[in-house]
Amino acid sequence: MRDAAINLRALPEQRDLIDQAASAVGKTRSDFMLEAACERAQSVLLDQVFFRLDADKFEQFVALLDAPPKPNPGLERLMAVKAPWDTLPA
Repeated sequence: MRDAAINLRALPEQRDLIDQAASAVGKTRSDFMLEAACERAQSVLLDQVFFRLDADKFEQFVALLDAPPKPNPGLERLMAVKAPWDTLPA
């Protein structure tokens, strides 16, 4: 059960737009807004290029980046398949 309140103020036109979109997908205003806000929050966080590591974790990270890739038979099979546009007659 949800028990954390999030309150915000909107212009009537904004509320009406949100209500119209929520209705179009069969959701309540709250469900629609919460879903949209969470999707945006995840997108923002996934787009972050800066992250902090302590010295030990940084050394582990750099070692992983510098290590040669491990064999991946599935990827090798995938890369061996010709793309559909490469098999079309000229």
